[in-house]
Amino acid sequence: MGQSTPSKKQIVLVVEDEPLLRMMAIDLVEDAGFEAVEAADADEAVKILEARADIRIVFTDIDMPGSMNGMKLAAAVRDRWPPIEIIIVSGHVRLSDVDLPERSVFFSKPYDWQTVTATLHRMARH
Repeated sequence: MGQSTPSKKQIVLVVEDEPLLRMMAIDLVEDAGFEAVEAADADEAVKILEARADIRIVFTDIDMPGSMNGMKLAAAVRDRWPPIEIIIVSGHVRLSDVDLPERSVFFSKPYDWQTVTATLHRMARH
């Protein structure tokens, strides 16, 4: 019945408008053992989230063009898709925990790959 996959990888939606940084984030996610789905901005990310029920984690940059930035996307994800975990990154903004939606984590760019990988694995277990 349906597809058979040897081991079902959890899905991470990577939202980053800079193509090179998006590719690097996708490499990090895939190297950590997850399947990556990519979006170039928050509007595209919302369309993907509306179409797919299998996304487990959203990894988003804050600074993006379009109708919403990564913080607004994170708030929308928390509101509309409560089970999804959120990783927020930025090279320009510094956040404190009070600025973050519930069950989200912030990393400054350049972020430490090992720390982000550990966070992805911790989030995937919840």
